[in-house]
Amino acid sequence: MLYDSNPTLEGIKSIDEASQGSVFFKENAELGRSPGLKHFYIESYGCQMNFSDSEIVASILGDIGYAPTRNMEESDLILVNTCSIREKAEETVRKRLKVFDVVKSKRPGTKVGILGCMAERLKKKWLEEEKLVDLVVGPDAYRDLPNLIGAAEEGGRMVNVLLSREETYADISPVRLESNGVTAFISIMRGCDNMCSFCVVPFTRGRERSRDPFSIVAEATDLFQKGFREVTLLGQNVDSYKWENPETGEPTDFADLLAMTAHIDPNLRVRFSTSHPKDMTDKVLHTMATHENICKYIHLPVQSGNSRILEMMNRTYDREWYMNRMESIRRILPEAAVSSDIITGFCSETEEEHQDTLSIVEWAEYSMSYMFAYSERPGTLAARKYPDDIPEDVKKRRLNEVIRLQTAMALKHNKRDIGKTFKVLIERDSSKSADDFCGRNSQNKMCVFPKQPGLKPGDYVEVKIHDASSATLLGKIA
Repeated sequence: MLYDSNPTLEGIKSIDEASQGSVFFKENAELGRSPGLKHFYIESYGCQMNFSDSEIVASILGDIGYAPTRNMEESDLILVNTCSIREKAEETVRKRLKVFDVVKSKRPGTKVGILGCMAERLKKKWLEEEKLVDLVVGPDAYRDLPNLIGAAEEGGRMVNVLLSREETYADISPVRLESNGVTAFISIMRGCDNMCSFCVVPFTRGRERSRDPFSIVAEATDLFQKGFREVTLLGQNVDSYKWENPETGEPTDFADLLAMTAHIDPNLRVRFSTSHPKDMTDKVLHTMATHENICKYIHLPVQSGNSRILEMMNRTYDREWYMNRMESIRRILPEAAVSSDIITGFCSETEEEHQDTLSIVEWAEYSMSYMFAYSERPGTLAARKYPDDIPEDVKKRRLNEVIRLQTAMALKHNKRDIGKTFKVLIERDSSKSADDFCGRNSQNKMCVFPKQPGLKPGDYVEVKIHDASSATLLGKIA
């Protein structure tokens, strides 16, 4: 499962905080209304893949004469890119649809559409019953948006939620909607073949398929030439990336793709998310160790520290396997930071099994985690097979215990960095002071440090750390 693991956010998150972020074009002050064009407004919720998809949608809409705007009241088309990971996400989207309905009543002709993971499951409810939307478009049907929008403008209520075994949008150049001009995300694959019992993604995004590696390298090269200095390769499970050259039969795996991207230029940093413990190979770790510009950070979700619960989750590994993978990371990449995803209160989880999760959090010393209480999702194996029998107050109490421990582990992790000097890529001004820059080191830790004349976002600097919180390293340019 790929959550909103945008590392420019906080160092510690519960999923209630992590999955509800949305894009209102706040970051780009130039996104005003363009004369003579139609305009679209888009909000994105959930995982970073959704934010990446919104950039693909923006490119497709640009080809038919739509420009982005941050002003909902001036838009001709309002879109919300949805997430089905949590019930709260659906509640949030429904509230937003009510707001959009008010805008429509004041601006006749404005159309509203749902994109993404909620499209299939809730299309009837919002399209036919409540009539809150004019079009519903699944993750594999964005190329059909011009036709769907045209029909909606003629008064129809349109839907396309068909999943594809081939669609990767490899030929579409995304419009970087919330870009800081320094970091960007590249989708390398779509869908997921891991049928985790708690997860709805395989049903909403379809089967796994990988992009042509040459199209990925071309996109990363273009970004570098435009001034970007960091790319994050995105997939629900990047370690299962695989592509075979149709002419030569030569295979390309994820380690190969990492190396190809790293070779573009030593000044282009490469990150990736998310990894699955069962597919994380030593070849990937050795490739990371070989290239200085492949960041020494791995998001390796554990979900639970108990083997019985992991089996019920259909994670296809047990506690021992996960710990062995962690040991390999420590052996091959001793300087690497590892983050995780954790679920509390999964079906039938006992107090002793919850303690196993706490113990692995303490043992692993994650630099950061996305943590949430189990939320049953309709249509998943867990919903069909296992009673959701842990009371909500118990789920939340266990979640709070995990959060408290993770916060302590993150602080301990960061305190060890005091006195060290890191190469940091400047991303932007600090949100707390215009006198400071912020940027991340190779381990994905946010560093805040005073500005110096002549420096700007996109520059690399050496920063010596003198203090730390659980989320941030504080330092000065060395």
